[in-house]
Amino acid sequence: MEHNISLISTIAAAFGGALILGVIAERLKLPALVGYLLAGILIGPATPGFVADIETAAQLSEIGVMLLMFGVGLHFSLDDLLSVKRIALPGAVVQMTLATVLGMGLSWWWGWRFGAALIFGLSLSCASTVVLLKALEARGILDTMNGRIAVGWLVVEDLATVLVLVLLPPLAGVLGGNASASGAGPLWMTIGKTLLEVSAFVALMLIVGRRALPWLLAQVARTGSRELFTLAVVTSAISIAYGSAQLFSVSFALGAFFAGMVMRESEFSHRAAEESLPLRDAFSVLFFVAVGMLFDPAVLPESRCMCWASSPSSLLASRWRRWRWSWHCATRSTRR
Repeated sequence: MEHNISLISTIAAAFGGALILGVIAERLKLPALVGYLLAGILIGPATPGFVADIETAAQLSEIGVMLLMFGVGLHFSLDDLLSVKRIALPGAVVQMTLATVLGMGLSWWWGWRFGAALIFGLSLSCASTVVLLKALEARGILDTMNGRIAVGWLVVEDLATVLVLVLLPPLAGVLGGNASASGAGPLWMTIGKTLLEVSAFVALMLIVGRRALPWLLAQVARTGSRELFTLAVVTSAISIAYGSAQLFSVSFALGAFFAGMVMRESEFSHRAAEESLPLRDAFSVLFFVAVGMLFDPAVLPESRCMCWASSPSSLLASRWRRWRWSWHCATRSTRR
């Protein structure tokens, strides 16, 4: 009897490849996530041999992001987050602005249009939350002041990214895209709706969730069942992350982080962190594997040739030659 085992085969191939290549990467004094990315490339559609289900891997990686951000939230209280606001808030805004401007300048030098240059600059301005948190955890500085600042910085970036993603459809016409396909309303209405949704989510988590989640965890802990306790922790992380995305248009990562942050108010927060740690580590590996599956190694030789032909130095030389020729022609005509 034939069965559809794409989920099982994807998990088996991802975990197996990540384990082998992760160990090799550690032996070579490289971060283990380098091996995870290589495992994703090997089982991805761009390389020969076994090809895993990329859609299944993407959904599994989202669970990893939820559990990872939930675990980080369990180490941070609201007071910890507010204590770094004077550094994280202006720092994130200035960093995103400068990165966007620099990306736009580089894209303009390449000859891109304004809309494409803006999208490229905005993409460069956002850091990868998962990669940065894994790096902080590996160095043991997540609970330090610098770690708190980095987490607060990432929260500000996530909130700004939510606003940017919502504003792109109504601005599609201005950026050179298809405005009729966006289906968005007036710009002021879109901005107001987004701010209202984000504010409602934060208020709901800090007012209702701050009391409901610790109470729920305490009731489950009274049963004395370890399985039910672990189930309650995982259910809270995934359900709140999914609900925040569906109801308030907030990212999975941000929703899970706030879920962990309000659950920290419970006396069982340390136990919740320990119970969710194995699942968090396992599914976070799938995130890097899924990212590796999106990479096509054939792009490297092609982009190398294209970059050589359109590098800033070659463009500068081309513009210098055109300027010299224009100056030469102008000088000759003046002499005549």
